[in-house]
Amino acid sequence: MRLIKILLAASVALFCIFYAVQNIVNLQAAHGFVVYVSSMADHVSYPDHFGPAITAPALTWTMLFIIIGLELTAGLFAAKGSYDMLMARSGSADEFHSAKSAAIAGCGIAILVWFGLFSSIGGAYFQMWQTEAGLNALRDASMFSVQMGVALMLLASRND
Repeated sequence: MRLIKILLAASVALFCIFYAVQNIVNLQAAHGFVVYVSSMADHVSYPDHFGPAITAPALTWTMLFIIIGLELTAGLFAAKGSYDMLMARSGSADEFHSAKSAAIAGCGIAILVWFGLFSSIGGAYFQMWQTEAGLNALRDASMFSVQMGVALMLLASRND
């Protein structure tokens, strides 16, 4: 079970870091997506909004850098947790459980990215579900949130 948890944390790390790096490699495309979603363009089903669209380039770039920064942060925490667990794999149950804290934090940050940012803010505030591109991203974010939640629950469980 310890090996599974180590590999699970490493998988979370790779997942988050790969998404961040893909966003960096495709920075203009990623920014274009953020601009499109935050502009609330092409909303037919619910054309009125309770809050303003965000179109200022400084704000849309800031939004993208927050997303990338949190993806990287989640990945680095999960990687550290994986390493910490690897180093504690032969220790006591308490030592191994303590070594999981960074991995658990990484999963929590990942949930905040894909549920908090994409689903709550993107889906509910910016209504990204109203466009095909936004709906696809929202569906993926929902799946990622669940995956990270399952990883968090497995990592947090004790195996004495």
